Amino acid sequence: MTTPTSSPATEDVVHWPADLAARYRTEGYWQGRSLGSYVADHVAAHPDREALVDGDTRLSYRQLWDRSAALAQYLLDLSITPGNRILVQLPNCWEFVALTLACFRIGVIPVMALPAHRRHELTHLAALSESVALVVPDCDRDTDLREVAQQVAADVPTIRSVIVHGDFTSALGEAAVPEHSLASGLATTARFASSEYEPSGSDIACFLLSGGTTGLPKLILRTHDDYAYNIRACCEVSRFDADTVYLGTLPSSHNFPLACPGILGALFVGGRTVMLSSPAPERALRTIDAEAVTVAAAVPAVAQAWIEHQREHGTLRGNSFAVLQVGGSRMPDELAARVEPVLGARLQQVFGMAEGLINMTRLDDDSEVVVNTQGRPVSEADEIAIVDEAGQPVPDGTPGALLTRGPYTPRGYFRAPDHNVRAFTVDGWYASGDIVIRRPDGNLVVAGRDKDMINRGGEKISAEEVENFAYQLDGVDMAAAVAMPDPRLGERVCLYLTLTPGHRVELDDVVAAMDAAGVARYKRPERVEIVDAMPTTKVGKIDKKDLRERIRDRLAHESASRGEQS
Repeated sequence: MTTPTSSPATEDVVHWPADLAARYRTEGYWQGRSLGSYVADHVAAHPDREALVDGDTRLSYRQLWDRSAALAQYLLDLSITPGNRILVQLPNCWEFVALTLACFRIGVIPVMALPAHRRHELTHLAALSESVALVVPDCDRDTDLREVAQQVAADVPTIRSVIVHGDFTSALGEAAVPEHSLASGLATTARFASSEYEPSGSDIACFLLSGGTTGLPKLILRTHDDYAYNIRACCEVSRFDADTVYLGTLPSSHNFPLACPGILGALFVGGRTVMLSSPAPERALRTIDAEAVTVAAAVPAVAQAWIEHQREHGTLRGNSFAVLQVGGSRMPDELAARVEPVLGARLQQVFGMAEGLINMTRLDDDSEVVVNTQGRPVSEADEIAIVDEAGQPVPDGTPGALLTRGPYTPRGYFRAPDHNVRAFTVDGWYASGDIVIRRPDGNLVVAGRDKDMINRGGEKISAEEVENFAYQLDGVDMAAAVAMPDPRLGERVCLYLTLTPGHRVELDDVVAAMDAAGVARYKRPERVEIVDAMPTTKVGKIDKKDLRERIRDRLAHESASRGEQS
């Protein structure tokens, strides 16, 4: 089944050139299969093998497949049909996996929202994708997400349904659109014929989210062909097989834990995935032992917490844990060196992007490569170029901007023609915004970013978005959000402000403005610095390099002062 070209799902899509697409198919990178079909192979071959664990819930491949069929039918019964988009915001749970597979089986396109997103982000994503439904948990900590979903539905006319995971018993009051229970969907009897709805390889599989460097996230369109190859290539480099037990503890809607190789990778090879709602070290390390986990993925802040906990408590006692994959942000070399001695697992550094290119260190690389680099491309078909400000190649050993293209790197964002002109060259190279150094051995070292983005524990925050909220406050003359170093998360948000005379603005004022707009909490600035004037570059732009150096120096001074006082 190929989505008709007149469908909204294929509007504003940048396709691979026809000759390249033909080459990718001829050379076997694209196999013309749906993502679900790779899982179906293992359902047929070993239906009773355990596929998914979530607390007390343990599902075989056949049970997971049947539950995905029930949810697929449920979507169809709600008039959610092939080519429709649904905005999915679920925690790490087995239902997320079943729903994702359900979508893959009938050509419904999940838009992978993050658990931390709130009304501000969800409204943007639903409107941009023209989603027809929202799938949300009943609540997240102190936020009623059913109420948030109804607020979004009231603002986005395409939304026809809200599907709720969790408590569905309490009355909500006036609702913009009907609510439905995900649990009811799991009790549905599947009646659809798989052959009628089976997507083709070129159909859209899902939308991932960009880091949002120029404001709110952009949508990254992944086809069944390119995303399946992404998964297969990562599986090969990571040596996933039927004996793999993968711990899914990072938010599952992120590309890294979903498909690099992640949850889907484990299912592609007939392995097992263990879902965990939080990477808190005590529970995560105990789960690794209890479930004989062989591979886990973490961001550097999580890896650091696990290392510290293991040093203090020795929670890990088994010998199953073979590989810790770390990505999301650059891992400090000194932390990388502690992984194997303390956790007993081989470190595999992962550097990539939801827009495509994935780099990994190899499991047989020597320790120097594993500790000091972020690896090399997972596919021989990945093309990379490292260039200077004029777009000219730089020699190995020299920092430069990373460009990439290949069989799993899309050629443009969805419905973003203006941004595509800036992010992609005319011959299809994607400018990732990363500054890297290529060593003579082909491995990359991440040296920084050339885009205005803050990486808080793997969550990307647009400086521009934070600044826009600051400008809503009376008295703010100029605003500049920059990254300030943090030993646990890597970076946090520091907001510099200049004020008009007679006004006073504090951190709480900025946070209140963002909360009132329903902005995800991780985007909040955690420090405000009031300055008389912003430093500027020679061309009159705010000199954020200078501001980053200022806050780094101030933090170092404050740390030294605390040390002297103690």
